[in-house]
Amino acid sequence: MARTSDIEKAAEVLRAGGLVALPTETVYGLGADAENPAAVSRIFQVKGRPPTHPLIVHIGGADQLADWVAEVPATARLLAEHFWPGPLTLVLRRGPRVPLEATGGLETVAVRVPDHPAALALLNAFGGGVTAPSANRFGSVSPTTADHVRAELGEAVDFVLDGGPCGVGVESTIVDVTGETPTILRPGGVTREDLEAVLDRPVDVPSTSHVRVPGQHPSHYAPSARVVLVEPEQVAAEAQLAQEQGQQVGVLLPSSLAGTPVKAHAVVTVPASLAGYARELYGLLRELDQRGCDLIIASLPPEEGLGLAIANRLRRAAGPRQP
Repeated sequence: MARTSDIEKAAEVLRAGGLVALPTETVYGLGADAENPAAVSRIFQVKGRPPTHPLIVHIGGADQLADWVAEVPATARLLAEHFWPGPLTLVLRRGPRVPLEATGGLETVAVRVPDHPAALALLNAFGGGVTAPSANRFGSVSPTTADHVRAELGEAVDFVLDGGPCGVGVESTIVDVTGETPTILRPGGVTREDLEAVLDRPVDVPSTSHVRVPGQHPSHYAPSARVVLVEPEQVAAEAQLAQEQGQQVGVLLPSSLAGTPVKAHAVVTVPASLAGYARELYGLLRELDQRGCDLIIASLPPEEGLGLAIANRLRRAAGPRQP
């Protein structure tokens, strides 16, 4: 847990219009006062993020939701009751407190309550909403430790609140609740199955959406190395071929193939559980970058439960030309 003095310091920085890297259960966020347009705009500058790419407003509790949105439909209230605090973001109509700088010019706003003691303590001490995309350069691998933030953003961040490693490891699930049918716009830490159990109906995951939300860019969550996706049984052969062609190959080896001989520059076996894989995914991609790989061979997990979010991140990391 972060020290009380650090929480207070972070709150002071936010009030002064500064940027704070804060821990959440998903990834570290780059936070600013959600009601300060100049501070929000600085997030885009530091990240190199397109100004049309909306941010998520983090609040301290579900009871504050009505303060930030135009209305709270019954579906949104139900989901908030079940999943907040937690890795679920709701897209609703923007309320007057939210500047257009935070929404990418849209009349909708993405809101969530993070499930991390340091983040909740900071939100309580600050007394307002905090816009916070991932604390990294736009499009690159998201940070899951304070050291990741420091290594990538350095002095561009006014204060880093260290809350230890993130427990979930992939970003929140984003659900559009502006219409009659809830829709997953970005798979994440709350699974489609969990949502369907609460809503008692199927929930769609469209490949495209007219609602702009974080994480929709064709290339996102990407390491410096190029990522290529293949079928699990093809991982070893593809890695050997690329290595023999002179590339420095890194491999994310499926746990089902643990112990399989693989000719590559670096091989890491992913955790057997989907929760463990999600928690370690970004750290593993960073590790292969640090070990000098220029190509990463990976395969997609089954797209159920957290596997849907992992597959989404790997596809974005590989770019639009991958399946």
